Amino acid sequence: MAKKKYDNYQKRRVRSSYISVVVSITVVLFFLGILGLFLLNAKNVATHFKEQIVMTVYLKDSAKDIEVTQLQKKIQLDPATKKVNFTPKEEAAAQYSRDIGEDFVEFLGYNPLLNSVDIYFNAAFVNTLSLTQTQREIASESFVDEVIYDQPLVTLLDENIQKISFVLFLCTVLFVVIALLLINSSIRLSIYSKRFVIKTMQLVGATKSFIRKPFIWSHLRLGIISSLLALIALTLVLWEINKRFPELGLWNQTFELMIVFIGIFVLGISITGLSTFFATQRYLNLKTDAVY
Repeated sequence: MAKKKYDNYQKRRVRSSYISVVVSITVVLFFLGILGLFLLNAKNVATHFKEQIVMTVYLKDSAKDIEVTQLQKKIQLDPATKKVNFTPKEEAAAQYSRDIGEDFVEFLGYNPLLNSVDIYFNAAFVNTLSLTQTQREIASESFVDEVIYDQPLVTLLDENIQKISFVLFLCTVLFVVIALLLINSSIRLSIYSKRFVIKTMQLVGATKSFIRKPFIWSHLRLGIISSLLALIALTLVLWEINKRFPELGLWNQTFELMIVFIGIFVLGISITGLSTFFATQRYLNLKTDAVY
């Protein structure tokens, strides 16, 4: 009866040890995957934000339809242009009235707004120099009243995108090191609880490779389970992000996703395998007295 209770106690300890290893590895791999995705998608995110920058061209009331049409065609033919939207003054007034909750045209007795053309650019051309040159060229037209864009925001993007990418890279490297240390510590604690079993097997004549093999295989299975759990959690997060921000097109980035998913899986298996090898080797090389 006492032996049975002891065996059950040992099984619970082993199970608890395995669960803690799986949880710790899964959490570390999950956050590592998130950082990896941010790093690989930094350029795509920067592109997305740059292509939201809009340059608005306000047209004089005296502008002829043919002049407006020619201007739109000229802008569309420019390789820097992503898309062009024409907004009549009536539509702009209706939208502004909805925003403020009051019909300001009826109050004023006339519509003070102007017809406008919104220009969105390809990310490669969204910089202060290029946009300022485009602004001057369009503003030189006699029927154009004003050309504006958010220059401080463009300057801010230019200055900070490289900095953010570099910081993300450093964070990823740092997190990889932390991941290695945490996973290695979890596995060493798991092996530590079996140090007497290792030394007993060695004392009865078992070779080092024979003793190591079951420990390595069992922890490799834990590494596979942890990697799969981390990838499932990562997939759910990606699904939610894609649902909220479909314009990022995360699911279309097959190559980047493959790199991250394969990297997480390989890292989970390789770290557990190597950590288990070195942890068991440490106790195999200890003298019997040192185990206690």
